[in-house]
Amino acid sequence: MKLFRHATFLFVLGLAGTAAAQTAPAPAPWSGSLAAGLALTGGNTSTATTNLAFTSDKTRRNIIRAEGLNIRSSRDGDAIVDRTSLSAEDDYTLTARSYGFGRFQYLRDQFKSIDYLISPTVGVGYRVLDTTLSTITADVAVGAVTEKNPGIDKRSSGAMTAGEKAMHKLSESATLTQSLTGLWKTSDFGDSLLTFQAGLAATVTNRTQLKVDFLDTYKSQPPSVLVKKNDTALIMSVVFKF
Repeated sequence: MKLFRHATFLFVLGLAGTAAAQTAPAPAPWSGSLAAGLALTGGNTSTATTNLAFTSDKTRRNIIRAEGLNIRSSRDGDAIVDRTSLSAEDDYTLTARSYGFGRFQYLRDQFKSIDYLISPTVGVGYRVLDTTLSTITADVAVGAVTEKNPGIDKRSSGAMTAGEKAMHKLSESATLTQSLTGLWKTSDFGDSLLTFQAGLAATVTNRTQLKVDFLDTYKSQPPSVLVKKNDTALIMSVVFKF
């Protein structure tokens, strides 16, 4: 597949926090980070892009996570790409290795001619590996999905999702991450959305990191033959923690 690459500035906003579970829990602290960097995109567009992203994580008795990403592209001053993905998840520990969760996903992606795709699901996950150096988790869920495409009425269906995430500390200063998620419509299992992401973060100081992330999105049945099934983004950033 021919890959178009353009350099752009990336602005990433993240929040993360943890708190220990106690009989009378105190308010959990929050921490965060701000990053700026470079992005390379390819697929249905070959234009300059700006990017904004955030993550949040807060631990009480259960773990609440949220994350989002926006990529905007323009050509000759006219916006031609606007991709926004949001997700929120609440994990509740069942056993030392298993957990239940509720998840909400939202996607708006001109790369894929998706006005919006909304999917609430509930499921279970399992920590296949959980050590100080490496973690691997896998999960499955069921729910619903609603998709709206330009010029086409919105369509709703049952949904099934599956995914896995992995993290490995290469050293005290370098961490490798990888994730793969899939969403299938139960009304047509041939209609799926797959997302792959891999990243490498290197600690520079206690407050800064260098990050490289590769994002690959695949839609098996795009709404038009003019829309490619596959889009990629390579994002490089400097992260400032606070």
